[in-house]
Amino acid sequence: MTTVLLVHEIALWRASLACLLSTDSEVQVRVTSKGGVRNAAKETLPDVFLTDLDCPDSAEVLADVESLRCPDGTGGALVVLARGDRPGALRRAFDAGARGYIDKFGTVSDLPEIMHKIAGGGRHIDESLAFGLLQAADVPLSRRELGVLALAAEGESVSAIAGALHLTNGTVRNYLAAAIRKTGARNRLDAIRLSKQFGWL
Repeated sequence: MTTVLLVHEIALWRASLACLLSTDSEVQVRVTSKGGVRNAAKETLPDVFLTDLDCPDSAEVLADVESLRCPDGTGGALVVLARGDRPGALRRAFDAGARGYIDKFGTVSDLPEIMHKIAGGGRHIDESLAFGLLQAADVPLSRRELGVLALAAEGESVSAIAGALHLTNGTVRNYLAAAIRKTGARNRLDAIRLSKQFGWL
């Protein structure tokens, strides 16, 4: 039996993905939104965490999942639903230790099979995402800078970002300043605009 903890903010997507995964009687699915990740993980002890990089607050979800996993990589493998035109999101997932990358615009029939493969210690990258992962290496922003900028793009304040990512306010400001400098932007809003333009956010 492979246990999957599906984390998604949009109820319809959550229910649809859960139905797709449940077509395999050997996949047990538990669903939650961002706020319930920690409690659900403690109750479920999942083999696989599955989340969507386009979800609101996906940076927080990645941070939560990464913190729940052991340093040796045990404690549930991370699998992400992604798009190939957003190398920054793929970079954040890679830095968080993702072992599976599924094209959210690809076929859906093999989702349970992928969950079993990842739970068994394997890796999976949809061919359509391979080029995006290669581009991710060229993103000039660090993992933390991308995470902070992603939350800022959602309108979060410095203190809210600090709380979500378990950082101090000063550290968040330093990351934002570094992101502005590295993107050649005039200010935070301009850094967000440029990062979205280049597919980093």
